[in-house]
Amino acid sequence: MNETLLRNWWLLAVRGAIAIVFGVLALAWPAVTLLTLAVLFAAFALLGGAVWIFGAIKYRGEDRHWWMLLLLGLVSLAVGVLATFNPAITLLTLILLMGANAVVSGVLDIVIAIRVRKFIRGEWLLLLSGVVSIVFGLIVLLFPLGAGAVLLAAMVGVYAIVTGVLMLVLAVRVRTWSRINAGRSSPAAGTV
Repeated sequence: MNETLLRNWWLLAVRGAIAIVFGVLALAWPAVTLLTLAVLFAAFALLGGAVWIFGAIKYRGEDRHWWMLLLLGLVSLAVGVLATFNPAITLLTLILLMGANAVVSGVLDIVIAIRVRKFIRGEWLLLLSGVVSIVFGLIVLLFPLGAGAVLLAAMVGVYAIVTGVLMLVLAVRVRTWSRINAGRSSPAAGTV
């Protein structure tokens, strides 16, 4: 996994950019209907999941921990498909799906950050993104009916922008670090 992220910093950048665009759209339309929010969330989950799945499959032969990226992608993709094919889903169910997705994504981000900590600098950004995801997910899961659609859109927008910015900053740091260390021998892909 470490070699995959080091050589393909753009996976982090694309995920971050998708999150920021989703967050801005959610904030720009605070009075979105449930259907629009479901479509935005489905697109966010589908695109984010596709990015991780692509990276995992592309480097599965070179990285023995490729399955972690695949798992993150599959979880996001499954949630996105569910939201896509059931747009009339109730607000409570949509909120719970968003919360569960954020918690699972956060846990997997933390696991990935811990696994790459010896090979890249700035892994704390991925760790922080995971913590933000877990906190957001827990708030949504613990208080699902306390927020109306407008507040939910604002919460989701802020969450997506914060995690997106963290991913972009991490992508830049990984890109810089991998360029600096390109001439040095890199650790074996399976050592983490």
